[in-house]
Amino acid sequence: MKICNTEGLSASLEDYLVEIFHLEQSRRVARAKDIADHLCVQRASVTGALKALAKRGLINYRPYGFITLTPVGIEAARSIYRSHEILEEFFMNTLHLSLEEADANACRIEHVIDPSVIEALMHFLEFMKTCPRTSTDWRDTSERHRRLRIQTSDCRST
Repeated sequence: MKICNTEGLSASLEDYLVEIFHLEQSRRVARAKDIADHLCVQRASVTGALKALAKRGLINYRPYGFITLTPVGIEAARSIYRSHEILEEFFMNTLHLSLEEADANACRIEHVIDPSVIEALMHFLEFMKTCPRTSTDWRDTSERHRRLRIQTSDCRST
């Protein structure tokens, strides 16, 4: 999977971009009011963000009109959203965090993590799912160690 470079976008603008992506997926278009409601921000803030995203060629925007992503905007939003999904999956399935903890941390990290690290995490998670030599034993042992904060006899020196 190619990760789109969203360099220069603030975390806030990335959040707007992903929200527009989600609204387009569920409603085919986004409206400033819907974005404001979903992100819990004032409409004036939305207008400023939309102008900035339009200036970068990421969205099609006219005041009082529908908002849609451009092809470049779709690629960028998918990349940001995919980063979030990969981080969330890693936190939940490897580090055993709750969905709430995983989501909150993925939301913060997705904006600053290097695309090459996301690629590495994606490959690691795929390896863990498909390699016949891996099993849930190490995850269970790791979780027990984390939860109980004790050394386990399941670990061997190499």
